[in-house]
Order: sequence, then structure tokens, then C-alpha cells
Amino acid sequence: MPPEPVVLAFDTSAAHCAAAVVSGSRILAERVEQMDKGQAERLMPLLAEVLAEAQVAYAGLSAIGVGTGPGNFTGVRISVAAARGLALGLGIPAIGVTGFEALATGLPDDAVTLLDARRGALWVAGQGIDPQLVDLPDIPDQINGRPLVGHRAAEVALQTGGPLLEQPLPVAVAIARIAAQRLGRPQPRPSPLYLRAADAALPSDPPPVILP
Repeated sequence: MPPEPVVLAFDTSAAHCAAAVVSGSRILAERVEQMDKGQAERLMPLLAEVLAEAQVAYAGLSAIGVGTGPGNFTGVRISVAAARGLALGLGIPAIGVTGFEALATGLPDDAVTLLDARRGALWVAGQGIDPQLVDLPDIPDQINGRPLVGHRAAEVALQTGGPLLEQPLPVAVAIARIAAQRLGRPQPRPSPLYLRAADAALPSDPPPVILP
């Protein structure tokens, strides 16, 4: 039998820097470091560390899996840019996985995933529910009674009456598993999933005039 593909996956869409190396059902290395900032400086050293722990060289990778958000605007861009660069340099595919997909890995099809959108809001998605930004008091009716997993799920369950589920896999491991399943099929280049505009304000000065 051919060897199982080896996937390096990582995510910086939330207040963490997460990475994993996975081959088939085996988790060769996995790490999550909580941090509100500094992911840009920490990501590449962390990847080197998990690869060393897994005893895998970059040249031995079959694919790159990357979390595409939603989440921190800058954090998502950091991971997506790193994944594209590594894939280009190594000549292997980079496969994007949303936070909703990673959170729902291994859970029932009707599970509703909840991600932290900060400012007291949540990103919500599920079967029949398009990814959307909601405030906690304004939970969509489609969620009522359905199983919940993720950020503030217990609070949402008080409103909806749905059972609580545990996230079965660390985020980077889930991303790696999904990326491995998608290998061999045409995949778009990873791109950030933005459900809310960036916080950065646009400059008030008019742009310079470009002369012909």
C-alpha cells in the first residue's frame, strides 16, 4: 500500500498559534499556544518545532492545510500567506479549511458551530445556516433544539434548548484531516473568509493622482 499522505496544518485565526503534523489517523505532532498577538513572529518557528517533533522534513510533506477563518483579520492573512508561500516553494497543494469545518469535524451533520467574533458577537454556521455574524440575544430560529459546539455554546443553549457537544479534535489536527481528505481533487487557492470588515479605518486624505 502507498504511504499515507503527510499534512502540515496550522491556524492563527483566533487568539492562538496552532500547528499539527498528521499522517492518516496518526497525529505525529500537535501544538497550540495561546496568544493575543505575535502570531506573525511565532508561526514559522512553531512549524519548524512540530516538524522536528514529528521527524518530518518540509520535503516529506504531501500538502499544507490552513485555517481560513473567520477570525482575526490579520491572523487569517498571516496563515493564508504562509500556506501559499510554502506550497509554492515545495510544489505541493495548499488547502484552505474554514473554522466552521474544523470545529464540526466528526460531529453530527445537524451540529451548529459557534466561533468567537469578539465584541459580544458570534460567528454561526451549520447545515441550512449560512455563515453569519450574530449577537448573542439575536440567535436565529434555525438553531433552536440543534446540538451546539464552540464559543459560548452553553449560553446559546439556554436560549435554544439544544444539547452541548465537545470539539473532538484540536483545530490544527482537524484542518489536517480535512485537507488530507481533499487531496487529489482540484482545490482553489486558500483565501481568507471575511464575514466582517477590518477594524482599520481608511485614510481620510484623498489618494495621490497617478499621471499618465
